[in-house]
Amino acid sequence: MDIRVAREEDIDGILNLLLQVNQVHADGRPDLFKSGGTKYNHENLAIKLQEPNERIFVAVEDGQVLGYSFVVMEEDPETINTYAHRTLYIDDLCVDEVQRGKHIGTSLFAEVKKYASSIDAYRVTLRVWECNPTARKFYDSLDMKPLYTEMEYIL
Repeated sequence: MDIRVAREEDIDGILNLLLQVNQVHADGRPDLFKSGGTKYNHENLAIKLQEPNERIFVAVEDGQVLGYSFVVMEEDPETINTYAHRTLYIDDLCVDEVQRGKHIGTSLFAEVKKYASSIDAYRVTLRVWECNPTARKFYDSLDMKPLYTEMEYIL
């Protein structure tokens, strides 16, 4: 297995995994997510591959995309009460459902941390949906800690 920056030829594989992620969210929060959709389309992904503050890392074996991680570099300026810092935000991380348990996600996260260090990021952050306890357990196993809790009241 190879972990590398995504290329144009990886887009179809990434789209397949985006469908899996969306279905988990649609099953858990059908009030918010539409079944059968994806967060990005082919054109969006082609553009994202060119964005200077974004990277898509893929885990590939025999030409098949087994997993991905979308990351975005965020710059927080100094304010009256906070220090300036750089954050690498994981917008999305997915491993093909039939490939889970093979440490692909852990390898992707290791590559994200390596990249974060290379750009002098202070931290790596992400958001995980409460309707996805499997993902939460995985992130807990990586020693990620809650940053804050966002709560909702549905009207």
